[in-house]
Amino acid sequence: MNAPLYAPSIRRDRPEVAVIGAGPGGLAAAMLLASRGVRVTVWERDGVVGGRNRLLDAPGGYRFDLGPTFFLYPRILEEIFSECGATLREEVEMIRLDPQYRLLFEEGAGGVTVDATPDLARMEAEISKLDPHDARNLTRFLADNRRKLAAFRPVLERAFNSPADVMRRDMMGALPHLRPNRSVDGDMRRFFRDPRTRLAFSFQTKYLGMSPYRCPSLFTILSFLEYEHGVFHPRGGCGAVALAMARVAERLGVEIRLNSPVEALAFEGRKARGVEVGGRRHASDAVVLNADFAHAVPRLIPDALRRKWSDRKIEKARYSCSTFMLYLGVEGTFPELAHHTILLAEDYARNLREIGDGIIPDVPSVYLQNAGASDSGMAPPGHSALYLLIPVPNLRGGADWSVEAARYRELALDRVAKLGVGDLRPRIRYERMVTPQDWQDEFSVGYGATFNLAHDLGQMLCFRPGNRFGDAEGVYLVGGGTHPGSGLPVIYEGARISTDLCLRDLGLHGVDTRMHGALDAAVPA
Repeated sequence: MNAPLYAPSIRRDRPEVAVIGAGPGGLAAAMLLASRGVRVTVWERDGVVGGRNRLLDAPGGYRFDLGPTFFLYPRILEEIFSECGATLREEVEMIRLDPQYRLLFEEGAGGVTVDATPDLARMEAEISKLDPHDARNLTRFLADNRRKLAAFRPVLERAFNSPADVMRRDMMGALPHLRPNRSVDGDMRRFFRDPRTRLAFSFQTKYLGMSPYRCPSLFTILSFLEYEHGVFHPRGGCGAVALAMARVAERLGVEIRLNSPVEALAFEGRKARGVEVGGRRHASDAVVLNADFAHAVPRLIPDALRRKWSDRKIEKARYSCSTFMLYLGVEGTFPELAHHTILLAEDYARNLREIGDGIIPDVPSVYLQNAGASDSGMAPPGHSALYLLIPVPNLRGGADWSVEAARYRELALDRVAKLGVGDLRPRIRYERMVTPQDWQDEFSVGYGATFNLAHDLGQMLCFRPGNRFGDAEGVYLVGGGTHPGSGLPVIYEGARISTDLCLRDLGLHGVDTRMHGALDAAVPA
C-alpha cells in the first residue's frame, strides 16, 4: 500500500470516516467532512485521483480528460471550496466558452451549422437558420425552464430516504412542472416545431446517457443551464478540478491513499465499522462509497444487507448507454474547429433507437473536443489533443468489442472527416481507444454504462439508491448512482446531501444544502 499523499498529525478523539474512491463525489465528501473536523482517509484503487474525471497524460505531451470535457454551473463547487476555506477560481482558471459548442446537422437534415451561444440575440439568429418561428420562442422556452428549475430546486437539495418523502410539500409544489406523460422531445414541442431545433435543445439528455424521446420532461432544464449559466473549460482540463480538490482536501488533513483498492466493507452486524484493504481492517465510524454503484456494491456489501438493492435488483435495473472513445494526439492544429463540435446523425431518432435496442449504430452521431481552441496546454506546440466520443449500447447489448473495436475505429475516423478535418490517420502520433468493455474491465464501470443508472421516473428520487444507503448502517453513497443523479454539478450536490446525513448521524454540525441557492441551476446532468 502506498504512503498517503499527505500525512498530517491528527487528533485521535475525532470521528473517522473512510471514503472509497477519489472521484468527484468522494473528493467533495472528503473536503466537507474534513472541514467539520472529521478524520478522513480516501482509499483509491488507481494511481491517480479523479475517477472518471481524471486526466490522461500521454506520451509526447498530450493531455486528455478521460470522461467529462466541460464544466456546467461552477457555483456548487465554488460553495464547497468556500466552506473549506479555499477559492475554486484561485485553484483552477474557468474559461467560459462562446460558442459553447457547434452543432452540425448532416446533409439530409439540411447541412446546417449552428453555433450555440449564450448571447440570446445571436442565438435567435442561429435558430432562424432552422426555423424563424422557433427563434421567436427561445425566450419563452428559457422562462418556462427557469420556473421549472425554481420549483424543483428544493427537491434536488435534499435526501429521499423513503417513499413518504415524495409526499412532502416541496415535491407537491413541483409536480405540476414534471409532466410525467411527456418526454423531453414531447415537452419541447410546446415551443419548437422544427425537429432540428428540438434536437439542438434536447441532445443534452445524452449527458445522462438517455434519448430525448424517452427521457422524462424534467430534463429540458439541461439545455437551459447551458444558456443561463454558461459552459466552461477548466484550464488544464476537467481533471485539473479533481487535482485542485485533492490539494484542498490534503490541506484540511485528508489522507489520500492511492493504489489501495478496498476489498470489502467491514461490518459488525448491520453497522459499517471500516474497510478491508490488503487483507487488513482499517476502522472507521462511517463509510462513504464513491465507486461505481453497479460494479462496487455487489462486491463490497453483503447481499443480505441490501434488501432494497439486492444483487437481483441491481442486475434487473436499467442502465445508461455506453461510449466508444478515441483519444488522439495529432500533428497539426485545427483553427476551423470549435472547442466542442457535435455531428448529429441525419436519422437521429433511428440512431438512438438502435442504441436502446443494443445495436451498434453504423451511422452514429459524433462528439469531438478540440481543447486547443481554448487551451494550448493540452498538446505540444503545433499539435492537437482530440477527444472523440460516440454513444453506443452498454454491454447488455451483447456486442463483442474484441471483434468490433477495429471496425468501429475506422468508422469513427471516417465520421470525423465530415467535420472538415479530412483524414486524420496519417497525422496521428498518439492513440488510445476505450470501448464499453474497457469501461467495465479497466475502469470498473458496471455494464460499461458510463452514465450509471438510467434516469427514468422509476429510478429517480426515492427510487434511486439512497444517499444514506439502505439497510446497512453507517454507509453513505456519493456519485452518479445516488440522488440527485449523474453529472458533475449534481454529483457535487449529492456529496453535500450525503455528507450532511453522515455528519448529523455522527452528532456533528451538518452541511446546509438549502441556504446557499446551490441548485438554482444544478440538476441531474
